Amino acid sequence: MADGKEYISHEGELGSVSISEEVLAVIAAAAAVDVEGVSCLGNGVGRELSDPANRKALTRGVRLWVEDERVSVDLPILVRYGYVVTDVAKAVQDAVFSAVENTSGLEVAQVNVTVVGVTFQK
Repeated sequence: MADGKEYISHEGELGSVSISEEVLAVIAAAAAVDVEGVSCLGNGVGRELSDPANRKALTRGVRLWVEDERVSVDLPILVRYGYVVTDVAKAVQDAVFSAVENTSGLEVAQVNVTVVGVTFQK
């Protein structure tokens, strides 16, 4: 993920709009941790830590890049035991794809999900 210094800009009739890559990474991470069956991101941060004060922690491990005004996202997740791993990963792809496109207006090229582990309830 970018360190917040990279921006995606669009020129329009009224001027330009710039969106920080960090903002897009936060949107992607928040969408991922809200999917049922996701325990947390691969960085160990889940819903309980996803408030704005922890946005840097939330986006750790999320990679995001833009080519030809199309966004690509890589993110690691941990899945809760008992859920179908491929179903959860696909739901994360759908959620991140929708969240980034709907909130930024940018086209999403791909969302790559890596399941790095399984967690068990205590």
